[in-house]
Amino acid sequence: MAALRGFALLLVLQLVGELLTHAFGWLVPGPVLGLVLLFAALSWAPLRAPVEAAALVLLSHLSLLFVPVGAGIIMHTTLLAQYGLQLVFTLLLSTALGIAVTAWVLQTLLRRWPPQGDGPEPRDV
Repeated sequence: MAALRGFALLLVLQLVGELLTHAFGWLVPGPVLGLVLLFAALSWAPLRAPVEAAALVLLSHLSLLFVPVGAGIIMHTTLLAQYGLQLVFTLLLSTALGIAVTAWVLQTLLRRWPPQGDGPEPRDV
């Protein structure tokens, strides 16, 4: 029963996010706003248990969420044959760019923030 309450809470927060997005004309997608609301709602202890129960059910069936992706790939094999090389190149380039930007941000933050407390000194990256 707790999982059902958790699912209902997740759906209500997504609905509220959608309503706020449409009411105010925000460019943020409703489900993303719903996740922000969920993050804020999880600070209230009585909501944590039902959301945890729903999350455990969802995680136990996570592999089912990949079935539509696999079916979509199989349905569009002609597109993969036509644009496959460009897709692989784009995926590799975007992954490398994402890793490079993340490393640069980490390096910048480690240089700007001096160590606090009695912990070990950060090494120069």
